[in-house]
Amino acid sequence: MEWYLKVVRDNYANFNGRASRQEYWMFFLFNMIFAIVIMGIDIILGLWFLNIIYSLVVMIPGIAVGIRRLHDVGKSGWFLLISLIPLVGVIWLIVLLASKSNPGENQYGAEPK
Repeated sequence: MEWYLKVVRDNYANFNGRASRQEYWMFFLFNMIFAIVIMGIDIILGLWFLNIIYSLVVMIPGIAVGIRRLHDVGKSGWFLLISLIPLVGVIWLIVLLASKSNPGENQYGAEPK
């Protein structure tokens, strides 16, 4: 939960620097858990807007942590757009996001550990 709060509270729209694998994937995990819970609440209460509001609120930090994660493996944030290529693009992006960090400092900053 600490990683999720770090992304949402401390780095809401921070597109600079680097994010470790753990930071990215813990944010992803908690984001999915919260989205599923909110979707369930929407269904139980017969609402339709809670999930949309949540998605809009976490869209910017989600993009920001994705860009910082790509910076950590030495790629530009524009590589997020590779997911627009059907099937192959999404697989390639997942491989990049799951790759080990570049050791030491790179053009995007110091190693996040």
